[in-house]
Amino acid sequence: MHSQLHDTGTFSTTHASRYLQQLCKHFGHKTEVQYDETAGTISLLMGPAQLRATDDQLEAVISAADAEGLSKARHIIDKHLERFAFREGFKAMDWQGPLPE
Repeated sequence: MHSQLHDTGTFSTTHASRYLQQLCKHFGHKTEVQYDETAGTISLLMGPAQLRATDDQLEAVISAADAEGLSKARHIIDKHLERFAFREGFKAMDWQGPLPE
């Protein structure tokens, strides 16, 4: 069995719940998602993206089999948030780097 790599990204925003829901609704047309106002899971091809919204932060924990998969997942999350959070000048989440399972 292969171990998974994980990475955690954060974005400071007072609109975290809105962006979490936008991401999940958007991906819900393409893949399996589960979400409410404060938590969500998106089934990306490389692994799940788990989202959590607080009053002042959106957090994403992504998983993949390798560094290339993590890079693709980061890119997917960042590019979609860049469109949804453009009014806040969003460019990329603050990613912590890959961590083994």
